[in-house]
Amino acid sequence: MPNTDFVDYVKLHLSSGAGGNGSMHLHREKFIDKGGPDGGNGGKGGSIIMEGDSQQWTLISLKFRKHIDAENGVNGSGNLCTGADAKDIILKVPLGTVAKNAETGEVVGEVTTHGQRCVLLKGGRGGKGNAFFKTATRQTPKFAQQGEPGLEGWFILEMKVLADVGLVGFPNAGKSTLLSTVSAAHPKIADYAFTTLEPSIGIVRYYDDLSFVMADIPGIIEGAHKGKGLGHRFLRHIERNSILLFLVSAENLEISKEYNILLKELKMYNPELLDKERILAVTKCDLLGNDQQLIKQLKRKLPKKIPAVFISSVTGEGIKELKDLIWNTLTSKQ
Repeated sequence: MPNTDFVDYVKLHLSSGAGGNGSMHLHREKFIDKGGPDGGNGGKGGSIIMEGDSQQWTLISLKFRKHIDAENGVNGSGNLCTGADAKDIILKVPLGTVAKNAETGEVVGEVTTHGQRCVLLKGGRGGKGNAFFKTATRQTPKFAQQGEPGLEGWFILEMKVLADVGLVGFPNAGKSTLLSTVSAAHPKIADYAFTTLEPSIGIVRYYDDLSFVMADIPGIIEGAHKGKGLGHRFLRHIERNSILLFLVSAENLEISKEYNILLKELKMYNPELLDKERILAVTKCDLLGNDQQLIKQLKRKLPKKIPAVFISSVTGEGIKELKDLIWNTLTSKQ
């Protein structure tokens, strides 16, 4: 069963608060028959704000909050009393979350750093009291301004995993096994397709205090760009990775063919993904034994213009070389 705590997509109906009305009030006091206007302004309505939080890893806190409404601002009152502003509603979300208008698909905003804020719906401004409209020629205005109405709409919040390295490969390519080998992450591992149903993230220690973040993205199948299999549910997570590490099992003798299928799926989903740095790791090379002739044959058939390394997460073969290659690629981009 998938981990139901991992939620990377929610659809919410949001409503910001209306501004409070300005007050139409004339000052009244003992022995003062005709006091001037003293109506106060209305308070601002509450806004709906999305804020990045590095301690959040999922959108589960919003999963069951389908309707989120901010409060209205308080009306102004006499004696120049301004109404209180309504509190803004802060939606804390994981880094890498994108907010879209559900009807138009337009991106409203995104947060990628801790504390970064994006206003999804602005609260209405409070109306002016009649004291605001007093002039030399209009000493006693008997009107006030109403507060601005709030805004509302349906929004989609999508989480896209932020990582230095994203693992790309078909089911059973050994992505989860590699992540568990090089980091402290413990993704589910089994010998059947779609073992991984949500991205797993691990911190890979390099030398001294150096490290990088690796994300295990659920396996791709042909037609994934059309939504086939797990479809867009996981492809969007690849967009935020600096390096794409393609994994192809040594059990597959057509390594270039499998790599090109993976590349085609990424291109069909988002052509900009092909601009990212790519590395190829041929996994499960322990299954080749010491058959040097077969290894040479496979190396001759590797795709051109992409650095490649043969690895085994079981024996540890090639893991150091892979980490060196990843680190050098990451640092060369800076």
